[in-house]
Amino acid sequence: MTIDPALVKAGTAAVTAGRAESLSAWVNLALAERAAKERRLQALGEAIAAYESEFGEITAAELAAQERADRQSARVVRGAGQATRTKTRRPRRRGAA
Repeated sequence: MTIDPALVKAGTAAVTAGRAESLSAWVNLALAERAAKERRLQALGEAIAAYESEFGEITAAELAAQERADRQSARVVRGAGQATRTKTRRPRRRGAA
């Protein structure tokens, strides 16, 4: 097995920081997480296929409409991003240059 040196370094750092018991444990956890992700993606694909076989193909227009609805109903938790923030000017203090 060949592992990218940057990943070995990241795993070793995790061990040093106490976030992993050993490099092997860190690699095993990563592989287990990947396997779980693959299972979820497979299940999602099967669910979409079952839905589409019953109700028809989900169209690009339907996806776009759902995306708009999701954005409208979303709640901002961390505040607005840089692009949407408006900067308000504070009044200058008297005597300030």
